[in-house]
Amino acid sequence: MFVKNFCHNGIILNGNNSWQQVKGKKTLLKFINNSLKKTLSSKKPVRKLENQFEPSVVEKGWYAWWEAKGFFEKSDKLNNELSEDFIMLTPPPNVTGNLHIGHALTFSLQDAIVRWRRMSGSSTSWIPGTDHAGIGTQSVVERYLQKEKNLTRRDFSRDTFVEEVWKWRKVHGDRIIEQLRRLGASLSWKELFFTMDAPRSKAVTNAFVRLYEDGLIYRATRLVNWCCVLETVLSDIEVEYKTISEQTFLKLPGREKSVEFGVLHKFAYQLADESSDFKELVVATTRIETLLADCAVAVHPDDPRYKSLHGKEVIHPLTRKRLPIISDAKLVDMEFGTGVVKISPGHDQIDYECAQRHNLPVINVFNKNGSFNNKCQISDLINKDRFDVRNEIIDRISTLGLYRGKEKNHQMRIALCSRTGDVIEQMLHPQWYIRCKEMANRAIEDAENQQILFYPSFHKNEWNRWLENTQDWCVSRQLWWGHPIPAYKLSFADSEKRDGDCWIVAASQSEAEERVKSYKLEKNLSHDTASTLKPDEDVLDTWFSSALLPLSALSWTGGKSIPANYPTSMIETGSDILCFWIARMTMLCTYFAGKPPFKKIFLHPMVRDAQGRKMSKSLGNVIDPLNVIDGITLSSMQQVLKESNLPSSEIDRSAALLAKQYPNGIQACGTDALRFTLIASTSQTHKINLDVSNVVSNRHFVNKIWNLFKLALQIFDALNYKLNTDKSFFPLGKFDDIDFSLVDRYILSRLAHTVASCENSFDSLELHKAANALKNFIWEDLCDIFIEFAKPLLYGNRIDVDKQRQATAFRVLEICLDTSMRLIHPFMPFISEELWQHLNPVSPTSPTPESLMIASYPKADDYQHFKNTRIETDMQTILGVIHASRSLRQKHHVPLGNPLPFTIWSDDESLLSKEGPIYKYLQDIKGFTKASSIDIVGSQDKSSSNLLKDTAVALVSTHLKVHLPMSHIAAIQKTAGVKKIPKEEQLQKLMRKLDKVKESIMNLKEKREKPEYTIRVPENVKAIDNKRMDLYIEQLRALEKNIELVQST
Repeated sequence: MFVKNFCHNGIILNGNNSWQQVKGKKTLLKFINNSLKKTLSSKKPVRKLENQFEPSVVEKGWYAWWEAKGFFEKSDKLNNELSEDFIMLTPPPNVTGNLHIGHALTFSLQDAIVRWRRMSGSSTSWIPGTDHAGIGTQSVVERYLQKEKNLTRRDFSRDTFVEEVWKWRKVHGDRIIEQLRRLGASLSWKELFFTMDAPRSKAVTNAFVRLYEDGLIYRATRLVNWCCVLETVLSDIEVEYKTISEQTFLKLPGREKSVEFGVLHKFAYQLADESSDFKELVVATTRIETLLADCAVAVHPDDPRYKSLHGKEVIHPLTRKRLPIISDAKLVDMEFGTGVVKISPGHDQIDYECAQRHNLPVINVFNKNGSFNNKCQISDLINKDRFDVRNEIIDRISTLGLYRGKEKNHQMRIALCSRTGDVIEQMLHPQWYIRCKEMANRAIEDAENQQILFYPSFHKNEWNRWLENTQDWCVSRQLWWGHPIPAYKLSFADSEKRDGDCWIVAASQSEAEERVKSYKLEKNLSHDTASTLKPDEDVLDTWFSSALLPLSALSWTGGKSIPANYPTSMIETGSDILCFWIARMTMLCTYFAGKPPFKKIFLHPMVRDAQGRKMSKSLGNVIDPLNVIDGITLSSMQQVLKESNLPSSEIDRSAALLAKQYPNGIQACGTDALRFTLIASTSQTHKINLDVSNVVSNRHFVNKIWNLFKLALQIFDALNYKLNTDKSFFPLGKFDDIDFSLVDRYILSRLAHTVASCENSFDSLELHKAANALKNFIWEDLCDIFIEFAKPLLYGNRIDVDKQRQATAFRVLEICLDTSMRLIHPFMPFISEELWQHLNPVSPTSPTPESLMIASYPKADDYQHFKNTRIETDMQTILGVIHASRSLRQKHHVPLGNPLPFTIWSDDESLLSKEGPIYKYLQDIKGFTKASSIDIVGSQDKSSSNLLKDTAVALVSTHLKVHLPMSHIAAIQKTAGVKKIPKEEQLQKLMRKLDKVKESIMNLKEKREKPEYTIRVPENVKAIDNKRMDLYIEQLRALEKNIELVQST
């Protein structure tokens, strides 16, 4: 499918959704036609079910077929005529390389939601895109050019360098799109955008101009976060902090020697007034190189030691300039150090604020690359690096006798550029800013009025905190890659005609020139007055273009007319960019459109490694989703590192860490297992500690599903059961007339419960609950209980098999299989489609949808009549008895082949009544426990003492127990040749269990005896604790009895 509205230098999206360069209109049309033919020729995969599940085979072909059939695109004809539009924007991945596991989580969650909405009848539009990622992409390309060609950005002209970035973007745009396809993301590819394509660029330019004309954008000179390697201002999200508590040497980019941090240098300022009782003032600093930017020293106004120095002066040790001594209660803590602080407002935000209060000069002594400029006033230091100068300054003031040493264990927080690892400088630099206060207040108000809803809801607190304290937004960057700022500097040849810096903001050069004419007229200047108009060399912050996407992705180009399909339905992304992206989208789009860009904000936690560490290449813990899907050897992972842009020293370190983390590489798990694991892991609300072994575990779950279908289809075929093309199931009116077995009714009730859980989970955007409910139903209820209990019917081809009940069991199984695949499809699109197709033979006359993608998602109301709480309770009772009996066999090594006499004891009359589950299903219990006989006794039965004498006991609950005579155990062990467990070994095992139960009793007792327990703990929790204590006590008694029995033998 070709891309609507996108073509830059002939780069378009081909039939495989990868970027390709074409030239000429005829060539372009031919290319599009061939691409469409290729895409539409994709055939539906048809293959038999292999004995072994192989993800790469199962996933092959489905995505191309779905796309060719147009299932991803918006349609009102998929499910019903009353379909509701669902529009969602993808957080566009940066074109800086490959997608990582965090992206995989984002797209897995979003695709699950989109597939659910599509199956539920909505007309869906899930809009994909990629982000130009100004600073990220430029820094990556610069590292690449340095490593591969030994060239820096300065070795290129700006236009040539930008072309290099476009080449990079083409290569990695392909890779990103391929990864998204492999993840099964059912994106509306016709709507694909790039944040620097023509429509988006127009929207960005026009939005900037409108904000400027409305008085919301202005230019000012302030302190900013500055990266000296990239020579640009940084946003807060691009700054990382490292806390150290002692002398530490850090390796910084471009430097052979490490730089010292975590020390506090002390030196003296001499008093200018020689008659003063003070001869000097000692100050301390972690950044002694900023000494040359000092403009004053400060003391606390209430500090009695320095009262006489107010208004006096000190002599700068190197420049010999006189600096004032000021008093400032906000800046100085008289209890810290000497109570004297040096002030360098050009390099520290707090000092800058102090300078504003006292009208002090602001001196910036650094060039953009971190070297000293001529304002340092020492000629032989000019153009030397800031950290090289550090030692020279120490040497100079030491020679003067003014250095007072250093403390080597000083805790400090170092700001580092997340892109380069360089130390951030506070730099005074002119920038463009957006006034945010009013827009922020509107965003807070919309959240309070529930025009915006948060999932999970606790994120609203962070939203309010950030917006209440938000500052004006610096939107300019000193980069070459990005959206040009539509501003032009107007200069006059005659300096007398200047009125300070004059900037013309306009959508184009020609429009700017027209505005210059108006400006000259306004200033009473002749039309012929000599002037020049130079475009601003800076670019816009990437977040600015991203903040417009809910509008610009819908083809808005910055005008007054708002797209009809605005706003979108919801946004889903990582919680880390709630403020930097979501809040800014809300502010700008609400400003332009008059209402928020989405109703719901769904945020997921950040993905970390199994140890809870942030993922980074330097730690060797970054996971490529395709490596988990396809599997990869350790050597291949290390080879990828060697081919990366990382420094060689970091590559070696990362390779070693990879060897430790993945000594055997990563096993191929497939897309479905990865998606399911990621979605299920969102139950961890603050951060997700992802262990690849969990993906491997869910690969086993996918294999379990495969084997279940393989078994079911084999049974259906062997017993000539004809699959139903009409998937309507037992209707409500006839349901009670059908002769269901206990396990039939049980599994249908559990199915109804699972459908309701999935529906509620999607409605509340708690998808992990749906994933867990599905896993429990398929693995435990369907495989472990229904298949096991129904085996006599499912496998039976004997004369004595009740054919009607068998047919009912088959129908129940078919319904469970069909419903399960429709429920799990949003999580596991590939295996669910593959298996569902085998279960649903499609014919021209069949009412069955062509694909599971467009089948209807199960609705709780349709399954409501399956629910039967009594049946589920009875079944749990029976299962408890069966498990208890098997536990007794296992403990005493008695095989199932040896029948045993069991006694079931209870003090609950409802369990022992003739209509209760024990008597009602006694034959089922007897068969599954392999019992030679079963006695049932109550607490009031006179015969109970004899029956329960010298018996081993297993607890089902505090009110239900299963007993087994020790004499029968001994007899079977003797006759069957079962190896008897030594008495000491039995006792040790029982004593360990006893100690564990005693510890549980003690812990719970201590918890309940705390004074605050009665007041603070809710009543429902207290009731649960009471039941737990009763169960522990019964377990204690059972263990004590079993210990006594072993001791007596």
